Amino acid sequence: MANEELNPNEPQQATGAEEQTVEEVVSETAEQNAAASDVELEAEVTEETTTDADAEKLAQDLASAMAEIESLKDQMLRIQAEAQNIRRRAEQDVEKAHKFGVEKFANEMLPIVDSLERAIETFGDDETLKPMREGVEMTMNMFLSGLEKFKMEQVNPKGEMFDPALHQAMSMIPVPDTAANTVVEVMQKGYMLHGRLVRPAMVIVAKG
Repeated sequence: MANEELNPNEPQQATGAEEQTVEEVVSETAEQNAAASDVELEAEVTEETTTDADAEKLAQDLASAMAEIESLKDQMLRIQAEAQNIRRRAEQDVEKAHKFGVEKFANEMLPIVDSLERAIETFGDDETLKPMREGVEMTMNMFLSGLEKFKMEQVNPKGEMFDPALHQAMSMIPVPDTAANTVVEVMQKGYMLHGRLVRPAMVIVAKG
């Protein structure tokens, strides 16, 4: 018979077109799976790269913050040290003001003491002038006593070795049986205030 009827219960043979379609489906499925794997791998790599970048940025931020903290600590220490220096200088200035506040006044009084000393030398040993000499000596001693209350000390180096830090040599003369650089005469006494030289003693020194 030319046209045979197909029995639905018999297995049908796949045509070439149908076989090609199955192969294409399998190939397309494999390609899709591979593409999906590539996408997942790329996502994992991107996520890992992003994580590393974030960690590196955090490390840089932490290092920057630590450096800033150290800088601020250093500035704080410098400010504290400067404040201590300022306070120390202020305390020293106050102490000096207390100690040497009378220096100018004392310097004005020294010529008076010098004049009294010269007056006593002028009186000499004249007995008729003794009461006047004693009165002048009493006045001078009162002056010196008042100066001593403010830590003003007299420098009278006769017989001592010459000290350029305390004495001013006016001349040098040969003196027999006297060591060189010995103060043999005090022309004007010196004075110190709280251990600081206010006026050097004017002296004559033995020549070696």
